[in-house]
Amino acid sequence: MSSFVTISAAEFLMGTETGGCPSDGEGPVHRVELDAFRIDRYALSNARFAEFVGATRYQTESEAFGWSFVFADLLPDDFPPTRAAAGSPWWRAVEGATWAHPEGPESTIDDRTDHPVVHVSWNDALAYAAWVGARLPSEAEWEFAARGGLGQQHFPWGNELEPGGHHQMNVFQGRFPDDNTGADGWTGTAPVDAYEPNGFGLHNVTGNVWEWAADRYDPSFYSRSQTLNPTGPTAGLHRVMRGGSYLCHSSYCNRYRVDSRTANTPDASAGNIGIRLAAEVD
Repeated sequence: MSSFVTISAAEFLMGTETGGCPSDGEGPVHRVELDAFRIDRYALSNARFAEFVGATRYQTESEAFGWSFVFADLLPDDFPPTRAAAGSPWWRAVEGATWAHPEGPESTIDDRTDHPVVHVSWNDALAYAAWVGARLPSEAEWEFAARGGLGQQHFPWGNELEPGGHHQMNVFQGRFPDDNTGADGWTGTAPVDAYEPNGFGLHNVTGNVWEWAADRYDPSFYSRSQTLNPTGPTAGLHRVMRGGSYLCHSSYCNRYRVDSRTANTPDASAGNIGIRLAAEVD
């Protein structure tokens, strides 16, 4: 796990009460103390996940189910008709979409080995983590590491989305969902080391792909969160995801922030959900 960095024990203010999505439970801002931990500089890449599958013959949940959600605009114009997600027609249920075939059976990751693995569930993340002797970060660990040493800023570099007009992350550019200009350099995923790292050396903690956290999700949890090494609610089906993805856009989903949060069921997968691992300090 040579790509891991050690984050020293620290105290910080977690959450936000401004400029976000209050219904997600991003506040109240509260003080958190963390013991030292380790976290990967990068989201898990296709190449590293392929090593796991090659060694263990692991089958992801999307492979077992036979389908996963793909963003419609990434499908070829002549792609067969697919079922749309209720309320989010830009998501298509594509048969044969898996980590190795992100847009369906005819697609490949041959030119994306350094991109983050997608179509992986929370359960898949746990399986990979166990194989390498790691774990998922707690939500609090993820947020502190993603902030990179900056307090109460929305992004790893500050509060301005594109300082000086410079793109700092991979998010949707243009008019969502039909016109992605790719002005930041990418219309789908970007390599795991794209863009400059934050103050702790982590790449792409915002944008690119959502990252699973270990915690269960409850939008009211911050109001009763423990102070020392919080691990989330003790009950609940959904699991936390952090950081946003290449599909986030201010008109639709401005969750491309270090203080944003959302959730999904532990068996869920899609073309914008990935993994970043954490570990104990040796």
